[in-house]
Amino acid sequence: MFFHITLERNMQLHPRHFGPHLRDKLVAKLMKDVEGTCSGRHGFVVAITGVEDIGKGLIREGTGFVTFPVKYQAVVFRPFKGEILEAVVTMVNKMGFFAEAGPVQIFVSNHLIPDDMEFQSGDMPNYTTSDGSVKIQKDSEVRLKIIGTRVDATEIPKTYHVTWTEGGVTFDTSDGRDPHA
Repeated sequence: MFFHITLERNMQLHPRHFGPHLRDKLVAKLMKDVEGTCSGRHGFVVAITGVEDIGKGLIREGTGFVTFPVKYQAVVFRPFKGEILEAVVTMVNKMGFFAEAGPVQIFVSNHLIPDDMEFQSGDMPNYTTSDGSVKIQKDSEVRLKIIGTRVDATEIPKTYHVTWTEGGVTFDTSDGRDPHA
C-alpha cells in the first residue's frame, strides 16, 4: 500500500556547496540519498514530494561539513500481510518463482503453489496445470496474497521478500478468465 508521510533526516553538506543555492543542493542530495531506499519501518521510498523545513546547520569540527536537520514529505510503498498485489514473474525454478510488484521482490515457494501445478524444466522453465490451461513462466502476470514480509538488509537496494498462499490467489490467463472460477 502507498502512504504519504512526513520523515526527518540529518543531511551532511560539504562547504563547497555553501552559497546562494544551498537549499537546492540539500534537496538534490536528499533526493539522491533517499529515493529508492527501503526501511523496515516505513517501507520503500518511492518519491520525495516536498521539503517542509531545513533546520539550522551544525558545523562538524575538523571537517568543515555541516549537518542540517531536514523534514520532508515522501510517498512510500509498504506491503502488509493479507494485501493482494499484482506482480510480474521474473524467474522460475524448481524451488518456486520470483516476481516483482513495483519495487518489491517476491518469492513464492513451490510448497505454496497449487498441487495441480507441476514444474516443467527446459528452455523456459514454468509451472503448468495438469490440463495446460494455466502456465506460470517468466513475464507471466500473477495476483498474490501476502502472508509475510521481511526486509533483507544484506541487499542493496534493500528488497522485501514476500510469500503467498493459494487462498485468494488468482492467476491471470491470456484470455483474462480466472482458472479457479
